Amino acid sequence: MSVMQIILVVIIAFIVGCSSVNDQIETYQPIVACSLIGLVTGNLELGVMLGGSLQLITMGWANVGAAMAPDASLAGVASAIILILGGQGSKGIGTAIGLAVPLAVAGLALTMLVRTATVFIAHIMDSRAEEADFAGIQRWHFMGMALQGLRVAIPALLLMMIPVDVVRSGLEAMPEWLTSGMSIGGGMVVAVGYAMVINMMSSREVWPFFFLGFAFAAINQLTLIGLGIIGVCLAVLFLALEGSGSNGSSNGGGSGDPLGDILEDF
Repeated sequence: MSVMQIILVVIIAFIVGCSSVNDQIETYQPIVACSLIGLVTGNLELGVMLGGSLQLITMGWANVGAAMAPDASLAGVASAIILILGGQGSKGIGTAIGLAVPLAVAGLALTMLVRTATVFIAHIMDSRAEEADFAGIQRWHFMGMALQGLRVAIPALLLMMIPVDVVRSGLEAMPEWLTSGMSIGGGMVVAVGYAMVINMMSSREVWPFFFLGFAFAAINQLTLIGLGIIGVCLAVLFLALEGSGSNGSSNGGGSGDPLGDILEDF
């Protein structure tokens, strides 16, 4: 990578790390982070392919109470850098996906360390608040956010400091059984992530649309854009039916969901 590309990747990694604790900015999502890294390094297609695969995994990750999910930000950034430095093209996506899971666990350890450090920052902000120092509160707030950015930017920089030849030779030195296993495992992880999403949103009302998608996907003439348009139309149709059903239920009768009322008859 050139010096300018390294700088841009570090900036992106910093922004991704900051957004990981700010739900208003979704740049930490793998589909965005990997695509941005692919864009600045001249490998946009690889970045989008990797990010799309990782997104299916991370969609099932969520923080529940004090239990934190694996870190998607470091996983997306680090796996994209390894994929690009490896120079294996689309063949290395399976390996990158396989490496993303342990990278996410490592990122979880880093974010727990940073969150522990920010406890002391919170106490400092309390003391600033007692003195009505609003500028001081703002400064320490940004410092805490910057720590989250550095926990992704620093590992990204360290990865890019490794010579490209070393990364490529390391990946090529992996035995075939390991690379094949990681590719198969990466595909299975994607399927598991997708299954977790389906499990969370599954209901009698959406199952018909789910199976209808498989029927449309079997038509060879339909492109992804065509499938996307069909999906949007079905979503609009479902919302329209749901809205009309809720209006009808206010006048009495029905559950408010026309599809649910129909399925109850079966």
